[in-house]
Amino acid sequence: MSRRAEAEEDAGAIDLTPMLDVVFIMLIFFIVTASFIKEPGTEINRPDATTATLVKTPILVAVTEGNKVWINRNEVDIRQVKTQLQVLLAETPRGKVVIQADREANIKTLTEVAQAARELGVNAISLSTEQ
Repeated sequence: MSRRAEAEEDAGAIDLTPMLDVVFIMLIFFIVTASFIKEPGTEINRPDATTATLVKTPILVAVTEGNKVWINRNEVDIRQVKTQLQVLLAETPRGKVVIQADREANIKTLTEVAQAARELGVNAISLSTEQ
């Protein structure tokens, strides 16, 4: 085969390196800008509300129908709620506590969770609802 035929074959090849660089940079961009949402770890049937506001950087606490408390996908004893909230507030100092209480949850458990947050100095405590 002549050198001219080899040169024409190489000219038809597509270099994928620049495209892979762009895809890699886009991947890094989306990973860095993604917001990671922490879920409480259990399904909750929230009560309805007529007004609602969006809370940024929430610390989610779920209270189930059986009055079990869930924080960071772990079931927590009601006596340990204050300790768990203290750890989460150390990670997110300006975090607001959002309580996701089931419609059938006991109000006593809900107030104990809110009281634990108030004792740690959290003034912004919200109740999550359906719109």
